[in-house]
Amino acid sequence: MNPVESAIAVAQFAPVADSASNLASIRLLAERAVSRGASLVVFPEYSSYFEPELGPGFAAASEPLDGPFVAGLAALATELAVHLVVGVVESTHDEARFSNTIVAVDPSGATVATYRKTHLYDAFGARESDWVVAGTLDAPETFEWGGFTVGLQTCYDVRFPEVTRRIVDAGADVVLIPAEWVRGPLKEHHWRTLVTARAIENTIYVAAADHAPPVGAGNSMVVDPMGVEIATIGESTDVAVAWLSTERVEQTREINPALQLRRFVVAVR
Repeated sequence: MNPVESAIAVAQFAPVADSASNLASIRLLAERAVSRGASLVVFPEYSSYFEPELGPGFAAASEPLDGPFVAGLAALATELAVHLVVGVVESTHDEARFSNTIVAVDPSGATVATYRKTHLYDAFGARESDWVVAGTLDAPETFEWGGFTVGLQTCYDVRFPEVTRRIVDAGADVVLIPAEWVRGPLKEHHWRTLVTARAIENTIYVAAADHAPPVGAGNSMVVDPMGVEIATIGESTDVAVAWLSTERVEQTREINPALQLRRFVVAVR
């Protein structure tokens, strides 16, 4: 198989409690990423709506995936001929609660994959489950992009290595992690360590997009299958672009055949 190279971008910004303003920010950063060569742009968790504290405003602002916000993403993806992966606040049958959902839209405007956060952030003093409906444990959804198979997970999921491994077992060699990684003691250290570990142990690329400060930790990044941070953003609102190579995945798996040598499988609990 001939090596393939494709450019991916992580986009970092601080979403606000206004979906139109957030969509405008997404447009600005997507245009910047595409101008730098990216054909897939990953945005943070809660990109459609965000307040520093979870509350009823999220449910009130939630929309179905055929609502105006995702329609806006689809139009933008078509206009820019790019894949967009974005965290949205999705409505549910319960008006008081919502789904924390990642949606992937391709250049035709079609939704090619969705993921509803599985592990809710009931940690470090937070209680995401008071407001969010956890995703069901369905088979991972993946999509094809630029010679790669791409899978999705969200923020706190990165603390559970079996989530990523299950996605890789479904064929992914790139995993995207939209996040709202809250700042705090040692949190930046945890973020960088966990994202890098998921790449190394699965011999995959990981692209993780976080909120910019003051609430988020920033440090959005792309990590390669050997654990090398090949693109990163510090604390600013910006995009970082990295070129991914199928040859890098193949060569890494030749020298580190960890996926072949493992003796355990992931079982749904």
